[in-house]
Amino acid sequence: MHAWLCSNPTGVDALTWTELPTPEPGPGEVLIEIRAASLNFPDLLIVQGKYQFKPPLPFVPGSEYAGVVSAVGEGVKHLRIGQHVACLSGTGGFGTHTVASAALCMPLPEGFAFTDAAAFIMTYATSHHALIDRAALRTGETVLVLGAAGGVGTAAIQIAKAAGARVIAAASTQEKCDICRAQGADATINYRTQDLRAALKDLTGGKGPDVVYDPVGGEFTEAAFRSIAWRGRYLVIGFAAGPIPSLPMNLPLLKGASIVGVFWGEFAKREPQANAAMLATLAQEYASGKIKPVIDRVLPMSELRAAYAQMAARDVKGKLVLVNAT
Repeated sequence: MHAWLCSNPTGVDALTWTELPTPEPGPGEVLIEIRAASLNFPDLLIVQGKYQFKPPLPFVPGSEYAGVVSAVGEGVKHLRIGQHVACLSGTGGFGTHTVASAALCMPLPEGFAFTDAAAFIMTYATSHHALIDRAALRTGETVLVLGAAGGVGTAAIQIAKAAGARVIAAASTQEKCDICRAQGADATINYRTQDLRAALKDLTGGKGPDVVYDPVGGEFTEAAFRSIAWRGRYLVIGFAAGPIPSLPMNLPLLKGASIVGVFWGEFAKREPQANAAMLATLAQEYASGKIKPVIDRVLPMSELRAAYAQMAARDVKGKLVLVNAT
């Protein structure tokens, strides 16, 4: 097998395409022949040594991927050789093969494309857990999605619309706003050319959004929270902008609002049955056409560095996917 190996987490330039022994799955594990892998923001942080999870060196980055089970370890009952799966294991995806815990693998129904499956779990599981479970989103409520043209943002738009919500999508360019409209957003805000609070006041008749979905953090967090509706829920997804923002704690008091942390990975570990049921629901919604990953570009696995450069430049609309030749 071959894989992009990180021996020194100093950045993308330190990655090397390396021939490695093909591993054997241990108890509870499967060997996956990787057909496609997507690039997520944590994949950039982890090779820079900036992510909260620091795997032992050396490691193969690539948190999310899809492929074919080529061997199964002892005790694996629900997967078989030849089965198509998607997996979110944190590392291992940017190569031709990897060993993963069978418990982390999502069996794919017939017709689920590998490129879509590789771009599915992280964004849709995070967004569904956030909006449906943590925020208890109700039909007719208004959702503000920040960073709405990215992978989790476009997934959040689709899931919120499927739940019967009104969606206001905020993004940094008109092109990205147009992408959000194409995914079903009812209104958009270009927060580089518009004042976020003024636009939200106008679009909601002064009420504000009931739910704010924030994977960005940074400079717009306080403005968005100051605009939130009474009893609003502010979903803390992540900090793609870099800085972790601070909020004056009188704001939740004055708005009767909740700051809600969203950590899908921990939810999946602590509540595996609920997570499995959620993934099954998402697979059904994909099959029915209600949701579908937005793919920015599909590149050969050999062009991983180019994909990283596009992500670092914050020029990604949806997801970047790397594929192995078959």
